[in-house]
Amino acid sequence: MSEAGCRLYLITPPAFEPAGFSALLAEALDAGDVAALQIRLKDADDDAVRRATEALLPVAQARGVAVLMNDRADLAVELGCDGAHLGQEDGDHAAARRLLGDRTLGITCHGSRHLAMEAGEIGADYVAFGAFFPTSTKEAKHRAEPELLEWWSEFFELPAVAIGGITAANCGPLVRAGADFLAVVGAVWNHPEGPAAGVRAMNRAIAEATG
Repeated sequence: MSEAGCRLYLITPPAFEPAGFSALLAEALDAGDVAALQIRLKDADDDAVRRATEALLPVAQARGVAVLMNDRADLAVELGCDGAHLGQEDGDHAAARRLLGDRTLGITCHGSRHLAMEAGEIGADYVAFGAFFPTSTKEAKHRAEPELLEWWSEFFELPAVAIGGITAANCGPLVRAGADFLAVVGAVWNHPEGPAAGVRAMNRAIAEATG
């Protein structure tokens, strides 16, 4: 996930059937550039998360896409993921950093400069800011503005992920403000022409905003 330029960061839908979804994932990843896949199943038990990960991990890793486990550094290590993404309430971040070793650790920082600097101090590999726009994927209690990305990219080298209601239509200001990655759910999985078209649309929008 360290390559230069803004890239797409996919998050799984809130619920899916692993066997069928793995084919959709392959279709999406084959359609264009995707840096990472976050497996995010908030309401699933551990066994369901394991089954989903076992189905999706080989699809993503075979295509050079990093796989990150949401919330759970322990499951990320157990299942062979490339890292974990933790929210502010997801346990001890420093302990997760030690557990993950050289795997990727990302931390949600909402709209807070202070939380982002703290994340950097404990060794996070990226910080995530948002929500930048209204989103139906989760209840967004925090909002962030593009100026936060501008400030972060000016003073810190640690990559920043922008998240929250991002689409091909509204992502331009975030790319220009310095986002290293755009995390999306609905923009790809709910695209009217399918997930492959969603990936292509996001890649086009990023390229247009960049150049």
